[in-house]
Amino acid sequence: MEELTHRRCRNHRSREAVARCPQCGRFFCRECITEHEDRVLCTACLDRLMESDSTGRAIEWGKLVKAGQLMLGIFLLWMCFYYFGQVLLSLPTAFHEGTLWGSKQAQTR
Repeated sequence: MEELTHRRCRNHRSREAVARCPQCGRFFCRECITEHEDRVLCTACLDRLMESDSTGRAIEWGKLVKAGQLMLGIFLLWMCFYYFGQVLLSLPTAFHEGTLWGSKQAQTR
């Protein structure tokens, strides 16, 4: 602790340092440090930490969105095939046998 009494803040040379940032190892006064997740960090290190967290979360959300789009695409494709099959099943039997389009003479025999 005696080491801190002789140190000065990196940003404010007239102020005495009260803490050392564990990330960068520099000394800072009370106004230049902040507590984040039970750690005392300087503003520059906190900005870098928050930037890396936000990009990591953006990548995670991007993967989640792509997976959702894939699932939605598969579901829509399945729905198209399902309803196409339902339409085919609703057609009369004569259509499936090929006699629906035949001539009237072929049907009267």
